[in-house]
Amino acid sequence: MRTRGQVQTGLKGWGGVGAMAAVCALVLAFALLLPSARSHGDGGTGTGGPGVTRAEQAAAAKACDDPAKKAHPEYQTLLPSGDDGPTIEKIKARKGAKRKLWVGVDQNSYRWGYRNPNGGPGADLKGFDIDLVHRIAQDILGDPNAVQFKAIPTNQRIPAIQKGYVDMVVRTMTITCKRLDDVAFSAPYFKTGQQVLAPKSSDITGYNGTLAKKRICTAKGSTALSQLEEDKESGKLVASADITPTVPNQLDCLVRLQLGEVDAVVTDGALGASQAAQDPTVSLKGTAPFTTEYYGVAMKKDADDLVSRVNQILVDYRKDTTDGWQASYDRWLSATLAADSAKSEPPPPKYLRKS
Repeated sequence: MRTRGQVQTGLKGWGGVGAMAAVCALVLAFALLLPSARSHGDGGTGTGGPGVTRAEQAAAAKACDDPAKKAHPEYQTLLPSGDDGPTIEKIKARKGAKRKLWVGVDQNSYRWGYRNPNGGPGADLKGFDIDLVHRIAQDILGDPNAVQFKAIPTNQRIPAIQKGYVDMVVRTMTITCKRLDDVAFSAPYFKTGQQVLAPKSSDITGYNGTLAKKRICTAKGSTALSQLEEDKESGKLVASADITPTVPNQLDCLVRLQLGEVDAVVTDGALGASQAAQDPTVSLKGTAPFTTEYYGVAMKKDADDLVSRVNQILVDYRKDTTDGWQASYDRWLSATLAADSAKSEPPPPKYLRKS
């Protein structure tokens, strides 16, 4: 099994504007591993762009009409299974150097999926999501390092899966009822929720009236943007808040915050805590997340055997007390979230999807 070192303490200073800009440039270059693809849109589901017909948009809008899916999208997955099927057999049939699991990840989310900026061109990806990828590769291909990582921006996660550029995405991707129309998800592997990130000196105190007339940055294709749009329409978010600043990649929001181009960022609290660890001048505002969300591994809708296999891997990963879920949490996230992982643990899985 691959040996993973402890988090480098030197990354604490990675929050500088210059370093962040360099990392974002690296992400853009690395993302070119993916063939050029146009996003299906900039909304929370990755669909609904200019090339999508009104009929398709209407069909997508019905995804959350099912009360069970809307209430608990995290339960809409298949029973675990250790069996191979056509999708897994196709992966195993890849020859030579191509016999790898193709996985869409982030490479600039500190402690989740990131490269040490001081590690040179050969710096390995590491983090909580990356640990899970290695476990999946070990189970399917017998080698934790049999992975071709493909860095993809937030708004390209769903298109990358649909077009077959990746077998799966393991990139802090929230399970939502809308996304269930476009991709299949594993059972949840992490619990989080949306929070506000802002400079410590800011008068913003949370997701409340202090956001009036503030410029709020979110990533295109993120649940944060979808939530802000919904709350703006319903009146839950103060009307004068400006939610138009959007970026392709979530970390770009932190750069814009550092440059003074926006006043706040809304993102998953788990990601926001890691960004606050990178830049000591910012912090999460409010005492708790204002939503409840769950990360899942995303795959093609018809990859039933792969979904079931990943669910079995997650069952075993949670049970592994030596180098499983808890060990990975302790290694990467306990310093920024909490020593006790209870608030981040996903619920007991339910497998309500029948086909």
